[in-house]
Amino acid sequence: MNGSLTANAVLLNDIKVELTYPICDVAVCVPAPYFSQCQAALLNTEVAWGGQDLSVQESGAYTGEIAAAMLLDFGCRYVIVGHSERRAYHAESNELVAQKAMRALKSGLTPIVCVGETLADREAGQTDLIVGQQIDAVLAMIDAGDLAKIVVAYEPVWAIGTGKTATPRMAQEVHAMLRAKLAAKNSAAAARVRILYGGSMKPDNAKELLAMPDIDGGLIGGAALKASDFLAIIRAV
Repeated sequence: MNGSLTANAVLLNDIKVELTYPICDVAVCVPAPYFSQCQAALLNTEVAWGGQDLSVQESGAYTGEIAAAMLLDFGCRYVIVGHSERRAYHAESNELVAQKAMRALKSGLTPIVCVGETLADREAGQTDLIVGQQIDAVLAMIDAGDLAKIVVAYEPVWAIGTGKTATPRMAQEVHAMLRAKLAAKNSAAAARVRILYGGSMKPDNAKELLAMPDIDGGLIGGAALKASDFLAIIRAV
């Protein structure tokens, strides 16, 4: 819940000016009130855009919800589902997150499916169990042929906004586990699915994290609010 018309204009302009010919895929996922501004600012650029959540419902009397069709109306290509804050503050279950991912796919959007454990989970040695259950809910619903159409983001909750970051090896272990689960569903597609790291990736740790074999990119939070930091991470990619 960041941004304003004025701040967004500066941020989006700084990003698109620098990224005339990016050598990786870049997207910004913005709060729904700013879809129109984002579309106007990034139209005909190499930067894609998307939303931060969507409804499992197609349309109708669901006040405050955002339908997939609404995102598509504004040219969105991506949508985040199951972010740790949605899971924590809105009690979104693994099944609901999976249903949202299926709604996105059915509508032609690319879901960025977020998974991750809390500090209590990690200290209890339950990282693989918790993160595994979160991705398994999606794998139970998705057709094997559609697997390559999703993006997965591992976001250790204990490393978001705390200044703590999983070491590259710690992150790689979870990414490798996720890749193995994807491969069990569709081995060919698993190699093409991008698994992003979303636990406080910053300019000073991006290169080290991205060097890991199963870390394919980043889901950037606070660092994305400052164009110079976001661009530095992109250069690290």
